Amino acid sequence: MKTGRLRWSCFFLVLLVAGRAWGAAEGAAPGAPVVPTVPVSTLTELQAALEAQVSQPKFLGALWSVKVVSLDSGRTLYEYAPTRRMSPASNSKLYVGALALDALGGDFRIRTPLLGSVAVNAAGELLGDLIVSGRGDSSWDPRRAKREFMTAFEPLVVAVKKAGVRRIAGDLVADGTFYQGTPQGASWTVDDMNDDYGAEIAAITLNDNFVDLRLVPAATVGAPGTVELLQPHTGLVIDNRSVTTAAGGAARIRVLRVPGEMTVQIFGELPLGGQEWLTETTVPRPAQWFANGLKAALERAGIAVEGRARGVRWPEATAVGPGAVALGEIVSPPLSELVAHFMKESQNLQTDLIFAQVGEAQRGAATPTGARTDELAVKALGEFLARHGLRADEVIFDEGSGLSRNNLTTTAATAALLQFMAKHREAAAFTAAQPVAGVDGTLRRRMKGTAAEGNVRAKTGGLRWVASLSGYVTAASGERLVFSVMLNRHVGTLERSASREVDEIPLLLARYGGKR
Repeated sequence: MKTGRLRWSCFFLVLLVAGRAWGAAEGAAPGAPVVPTVPVSTLTELQAALEAQVSQPKFLGALWSVKVVSLDSGRTLYEYAPTRRMSPASNSKLYVGALALDALGGDFRIRTPLLGSVAVNAAGELLGDLIVSGRGDSSWDPRRAKREFMTAFEPLVVAVKKAGVRRIAGDLVADGTFYQGTPQGASWTVDDMNDDYGAEIAAITLNDNFVDLRLVPAATVGAPGTVELLQPHTGLVIDNRSVTTAAGGAARIRVLRVPGEMTVQIFGELPLGGQEWLTETTVPRPAQWFANGLKAALERAGIAVEGRARGVRWPEATAVGPGAVALGEIVSPPLSELVAHFMKESQNLQTDLIFAQVGEAQRGAATPTGARTDELAVKALGEFLARHGLRADEVIFDEGSGLSRNNLTTTAATAALLQFMAKHREAAAFTAAQPVAGVDGTLRRRMKGTAAEGNVRAKTGGLRWVASLSGYVTAASGERLVFSVMLNRHVGTLERSASREVDEIPLLLARYGGKR
């Protein structure tokens, strides 16, 4: 989850006190571990230490589930309620990454067609519409590459020029109808849709479908602060109700965009002479944002677009007619890179786009009319798990990112998945996609200065009252271990967050000496 600099410093405390450990649970620094730093020599000592961690009185109102298995021998070293159905939060992404790599392969690339409603004539005129037929490519994200926003459109401008187009007489259409489903994931909450981690799912996306906002206090007390959209062409309308207050006061900003509306309300206070406040808001109908931006990019490159910029999405009719002419295509990075990014950074939209990619690959002549893309993806996940004997009956998902509070799984099923993927043809890509403790992704600030740093490779997960961590660790003895840890309904504190409690498990495993 991305968070602004000032916003994070103030909001982090609110998250912990309220217990809503969404971004904090996944990436927060855990502080010094509580478990002993001396090696755990024997299996009996390890089991006793693990049992002591999960059975503390402070967890009486919470639910733990733990499974630890040796990759080398296949034996179970420890388990605690391993078949208890738990909310996995972003541990759901492990299932999506495994499914996608298995179904499509790490070298798979998403190909986005660039079409004309008619052929380009000898004069370089397209006397019809130019259509970008979206296929869910999540890589049009200059923010990720720290590049200027308009560079997202460079590959399309190059393709249009290569096709010989000099003038477009019709409309420029961003067609997002390839994915047949609602803009939000199944069973997301209304609150989710106002934040970057709940951005709309669409077959055409841009900048992860959210825009950055910069707020600066005014020069006089009582005046509204200045609000700047850092990316253009969104179509959003700003209703700025912020107020500049006396110097030295607290900065408090809240951003609200009611789902389905284009107006963004800014509430709160900025102290005189204070620092800028960086935050964000989601952009509805991202296909329209994409069309607006591409039209501007083409015109900047000297290609006239005489019609409108239009975005369409399901269940609206596709803009691609039977006479459409191929003009080119835009090719994504390989799937292994896309999976690594959504795993490392726990990016929800990118996960659900890949999940949808697998779902649409299942659609055929026998698919029932009206079957949604996400339903096909959930079905494909169940079939994948069942085909490989991976405890499919213990995995109940509504969507892929884990933002749904209805997603349920067990640590036994998650550990089995990790064991299976360790021997899969895409094992290297799957393992490399996991965050590394103390090094990168959502684990970069966790378990630093311990035996787990640079050793634990695991997917984090955090929602309100949920902390999870599942992956791989090499014990002090050299034995390779798989672990899955989920903690639900625990109310953490400022000193002891739920994610910090979860981290104690792999810390113990990293110091395990391997003696019987």
